[in-house]
Amino acid sequence: MPSDAKILIVDDHEDTLYALESALAPLGYRLGRATSGDEALKQVLRGQVGLLLLDVRMPGVSGIDVVRYMRRLEQTQHIPVILLTGFGPDHELTSAAFALGVADLVMKPIDPWALRTKVRYLYDTHRRHLALAHEVRELRALVKDKDPVEEGHIENKEHIEDKGHIEDEGRDDAEAAARRALSHPDARVPLQRAEGAHTGELEQDRT
Repeated sequence: MPSDAKILIVDDHEDTLYALESALAPLGYRLGRATSGDEALKQVLRGQVGLLLLDVRMPGVSGIDVVRYMRRLEQTQHIPVILLTGFGPDHELTSAAFALGVADLVMKPIDPWALRTKVRYLYDTHRRHLALAHEVRELRALVKDKDPVEEGHIENKEHIEDKGHIEDEGRDDAEAAARRALSHPDARVPLQRAEGAHTGELEQDRT
């Protein structure tokens, strides 16, 4: 969702559009308007809408029809929608609206403060959700690009560790052989002393 995505107000009565725009103006968000379901769908499909305030009963395409169509498309299925109705509680309408994932169903006449609170929460939450999803996609792409390097690094590391292990084993074998050689009785006799002893024996033989 673009940072300047608008809140689209949809109603077939001009006075209702004006009243809703006046109620939401203090929020400082960009506002748009449409007077029919067809016009609302065209604006939504252009990709510049971050939230809809949508009248339920309009000539031609109703508010429920607009939501039903939006939920079929990946690019519009998560846009929050607040439905507006001036015909009092209707259990069938309520069931149909919430089954389509509508964020709220608001009765006319509108309480400006309550409407601003709901709109601010839904709009900001949706924007944060999209920003987080975008960051996740970027991180996944970054990790995917780095995978071959990391794999090569791991393979090289394993190769070095294996080589070091083999060298350590060879070194251990050499040291063990040296210890065995030193443990032999003949290895403990100093060479010079052995030679001196042998010379003394020869002199005794001469005498």
